[in-house]
Amino acid sequence: MACTTLLVGKKASYDGSTIMARNEDTPNGMFNVKKMIVVQPEDQPRHYRSVCSHVEVELPGDPMRYTNIPDATRGAGVWGEAGINEKNVAMTATETITTNPRVLGADPYVELKKAVGKEGDADYQPEVAGGIGEEDLVTIVLPYIKTAREGVERLGALLEKYGTYEPNAIGFSDADEIWWLETIGGHHWMAKRVPDDCYVTMPNQLGIDDFDLEDAFGEQKDHMCSADLREFIVDNHLAVSVDGDSDHFNPRDVFGSRTDTDHVYNTPRAWFMQRYLNPYDEDWDSPEALHTPESDDIPWARQPERKVTIEDVKYCMNGHYNRTPYDCYGDKGNEQSRHRYRTIGINRTSELSVLQIRPYAPEAYRAIQWVALGSNPFNTLVPVYTNIDVTPEYLSGARDLVTTDYLYWSDRLIAALADAHYNDNLSTIENYQQTTLAFGHENIRLTDAELAAKGRDSAGMDDAEIHKALEAANQKECDFLKKQTDALLHSVLYTAAMHMKNGFFLSDN
Repeated sequence: MACTTLLVGKKASYDGSTIMARNEDTPNGMFNVKKMIVVQPEDQPRHYRSVCSHVEVELPGDPMRYTNIPDATRGAGVWGEAGINEKNVAMTATETITTNPRVLGADPYVELKKAVGKEGDADYQPEVAGGIGEEDLVTIVLPYIKTAREGVERLGALLEKYGTYEPNAIGFSDADEIWWLETIGGHHWMAKRVPDDCYVTMPNQLGIDDFDLEDAFGEQKDHMCSADLREFIVDNHLAVSVDGDSDHFNPRDVFGSRTDTDHVYNTPRAWFMQRYLNPYDEDWDSPEALHTPESDDIPWARQPERKVTIEDVKYCMNGHYNRTPYDCYGDKGNEQSRHRYRTIGINRTSELSVLQIRPYAPEAYRAIQWVALGSNPFNTLVPVYTNIDVTPEYLSGARDLVTTDYLYWSDRLIAALADAHYNDNLSTIENYQQTTLAFGHENIRLTDAELAAKGRDSAGMDDAEIHKALEAANQKECDFLKKQTDALLHSVLYTAAMHMKNGFFLSDN
């Protein structure tokens, strides 16, 4: 399993924005080269066929323009992962989650069944398509939704119709709301609105820990679900609450997992993020701590002790249990403890998108997609305005060929070189991150101010002048970033070279 998600409600964020962040991590043993692009309506398919499951979906004829971060080579499908459309609605898909055998026995995954035998023979069995999954979701949902709530409704209907072949969780946000949807077996799902004054931590595990079916089948203020979820729970004896309240329950107990693997792969990541964002609310480290890295009851949503910034989000998504006995780069604990738990900022990260919808900014330049590529402890975030027609070549041009012409491969090289000499490179990397993030914030501030000074506050989303101005700002960002990244690569390469085992100097004698 892969990926880590952090959601921040508008009253919990530093500037009133809704913020969704997710690391996309690849399976072990492979690189997954990513690029950032804009998909125009004329390039959006009207008839979609999944590479993984062969499911075919007829799509509406009126798609909107949207950004996404697909695989650079399309052999395994699109895998768009995260983006923002021209209505300033964001989507991230997906966080792989967990379930239990009782759920899968009641509603199995809809998996591709390949053809058996030879067509025309008496015993021939034709292929049966599977359901929808991570490969497909951004492509078949994001271009058609005008609010976060509509995202839940559209995806929920698709899941009920086509099913899914894997357990996934998906985030939707607009300037006012964040919704989190989790699949349940093959066809069922539930979604919960993130409280405005809270953040949510999601580490590859079914996460929602409180659900109200009465609201989901009534006002739907904070909860939505598949049409027959109540009957599904009752008919399959999934309810395990001892208080007998079947309409208000903990979904982790009903639909989720509680395995030994969770305690080394999943729950520690939630513990680290909440330990960072709420350092004084609990005693996190003593033997008497309320929550440990292996606790099953770490809250899904929590109020932070102070407003959460973009830099806080990046620190969490970098996380390797910094300054704890579990830090793989640290000097606390011992060799066993330092490699006990799966890190957040792992070597297998392909990209991180931090999707920010700023309610105070005019609609034409309200949305920012902050992008990082490769392993997060060693990279930086690039703020990209999304109301554009093209993205800079530095972000969009990556292919399988390793070259420093593109940010993806530069970040991969920096991480591979710096990892073995982490402490020697730490100050240089921290300076790089501070310099580039500061430039990013400044570039946004100046671009916003320049457009406001020109009276462009009420410009429409299709305004050509706005598109050009935002594309110029994005290019300026990438031009600066490339110089800084090339310099960082030079530095970490020098450090790694000086530590080579075949080094020898006369002064060594």
